[in-house]
Amino acid sequence: MFYVLIIIIVAVVIYGPSYWVKHTLEKYSYPENRYPGTGSELARILLDWAKLQSVMVEITEQGDHYDPIKKVVRLTADKYNGKSLTAITVAAHEVGHAIQDRDGYLPLKLRTRLVQIAAPAEKLGAAIIMLAPVIVVVTRAPIAGALFFIGGLLTLGASTLVHLVTLPMEMHASFARALPMLEKGGYLIKGDERHARKILRAAAWTYVSASLMTLLNIGRWWAILRR
Repeated sequence: MFYVLIIIIVAVVIYGPSYWVKHTLEKYSYPENRYPGTGSELARILLDWAKLQSVMVEITEQGDHYDPIKKVVRLTADKYNGKSLTAITVAAHEVGHAIQDRDGYLPLKLRTRLVQIAAPAEKLGAAIIMLAPVIVVVTRAPIAGALFFIGGLLTLGASTLVHLVTLPMEMHASFARALPMLEKGGYLIKGDERHARKILRAAAWTYVSASLMTLLNIGRWWAILRR
């Protein structure tokens, strides 16, 4: 019974945020034509208002994000071309990051650096975990495989740690940047403000929820290693 309870708790911790983020963003993606302009058009308007004409707006398949290196706001097709509440709100959130960058917001600089470190660490961690069973067979020493697994756990967990540490920065982009722009600019339809807040909160948690799934992959590898 104890182990069942642990499994339920772990499942809630890992799947809960991911489900909530996905459900929230999908819920307000309809009606698809709620607003007169698209997410990309609003992003362009907000960037120009913030005197960030040099920052481009592009379509991407890699998830909505702001690239502080190339100075680009990237939106997935449903946000870039969409006219839903989710589309314009997420666009404003990403512009919020661009404004943080303009203002030299220290947490954004820290996050950028941490992400650069975590990316190769994740790849190394995946390689270490894949090699762990081989090490056990070659050396016939289970401890060797365990050590490799621990190394993989630490590196694969780097992304989760980075996003948890920088979550306040995401919340700042949502509620100190995006929401004031949407409200003061009169871009939201009356009554949509409270729904926009939910979307902005979900947008802030997007990376955290995605990286938590990495922990599930670690658990799967651990189960394989123990067989």
